[in-house]
Amino acid sequence: MTDAPLILWFRRDLRLADQPMLSAAMATGRSLLPVVILDPETEALGAAPKWRLGLAVEAFAQALAGIGLRLTLRRGPALDVVRALMVETGARGVWWSRLYDPASVARDSAVKAALKGEGREARSFAGHLLHEPWEVETGQGGFYRVFTPFWKAMRGLPVPGPLPAPKAARGTEVWPTSDRLTDWRLGAAMDRGAAIVARYQAIGEAAARLRLHRFLAGPVSDYAERRDLPGEDATSRLSENLSYGEIGIREVWHAGLRLRDEGVGGAEAFLRELAWREFSYHLMHHTPEITTRNWKPDWDGFPWRGDNPDAERWRRGMTGEPFVDAAMREMYVTGTMHNRARMIVASFLTKHLMTDWRVGLRWFADCLTDWDPAANAMGWQWVAGSGPDAAPYFRVFNPAGQADRFDPDGLYRDRFLAERALGAEALDFFKAVPRSWRLSPGQAYPAKVIDLAEGRAHALAAYASRKS
Repeated sequence: MTDAPLILWFRRDLRLADQPMLSAAMATGRSLLPVVILDPETEALGAAPKWRLGLAVEAFAQALAGIGLRLTLRRGPALDVVRALMVETGARGVWWSRLYDPASVARDSAVKAALKGEGREARSFAGHLLHEPWEVETGQGGFYRVFTPFWKAMRGLPVPGPLPAPKAARGTEVWPTSDRLTDWRLGAAMDRGAAIVARYQAIGEAAARLRLHRFLAGPVSDYAERRDLPGEDATSRLSENLSYGEIGIREVWHAGLRLRDEGVGGAEAFLRELAWREFSYHLMHHTPEITTRNWKPDWDGFPWRGDNPDAERWRRGMTGEPFVDAAMREMYVTGTMHNRARMIVASFLTKHLMTDWRVGLRWFADCLTDWDPAANAMGWQWVAGSGPDAAPYFRVFNPAGQADRFDPDGLYRDRFLAERALGAEALDFFKAVPRSWRLSPGQAYPAKVIDLAEGRAHALAAYASRKS
């Protein structure tokens, strides 16, 4: 039993360092069989995150090879794949790092129950978060619904230090057959956009750590003051790597703590942003409906529109509102979007265009290479008014005013709007979009889809009607 191979099922934990499951497995002395499974839950990912996952898996396979392990790829329902591998290799157990979205929880619970019912070992580990979502509690033992008290409770909790990466590992005597990653065609839906977006990705553990060190060596010092300026390189850009577990959150947290203790000004603000990620998972665990339904049930009757032609113009970055269009095009070119811009485009869609937040949530889930199920859901509902934001609904971001405040020199808009400046990234948008959109940089910039004052008035009238 103890010498039987141990299957390590990797998902969004594609790294060697700060990896609790891998460290615990190494400590057993057993032979290890690392596996990535393309199951229906993973198949359901949107175009950009599925493509980016393939790049992460490819880099991780190389990292595992460096310590003597071979990554096995298999396609099919997770339980079926694990059972088949146990028969082929004599493995008696399977371990994995926990995920918290409803689909993953349902899958993992079913796998664990079935295997344990058959007398097999099935064990899950922490590792994706600083604290498990149920560990941060109110004084009454409940969960937090507002971020600030959550942050006050969380910031004082101890976080174990990051674990070192193993230098060598013991693999199985005979490796099972593996699918070829190219046969999975994870990037098929990206079409010609993949070549453009690939230029902006930092793939794998080494690249993620380099990204962290670059941020800590410079931009973090002014992070509190400059993180909302999308035209500047002022953020860590680690959301992409954290999403696929290419760097451990505990490593990032302790790096931020060290700088805070050294008196670096922006470190505390950076730690607070990491806590927002934790808060989104806290909410998703306790209220999983946040991913599909209004977090506040009394919003179920709000008169949002379903998908509509105005929303299509929003998706294409053709609303005629420069800050909104620049942000939407940034996502199509780079696979990510500045956080301040995410709030502005979400507000514009849900309030000025009165469109259901789920329309935007689905588009982000298809286009973001740093897509995260908890952050995406909480972010959209927070801005729409149906979620955990403590501010009232009538806070409507004015894109023009936001541009004046956070992009005063027009650097961000010039970077991504070819109608303003013919830079490489602005032109890349037209190379990446579907041909069926029939867009070209020589066409005139579109007229505004809606007058900002008129859109705000409509949103406030709908809010007043709902309240009455």
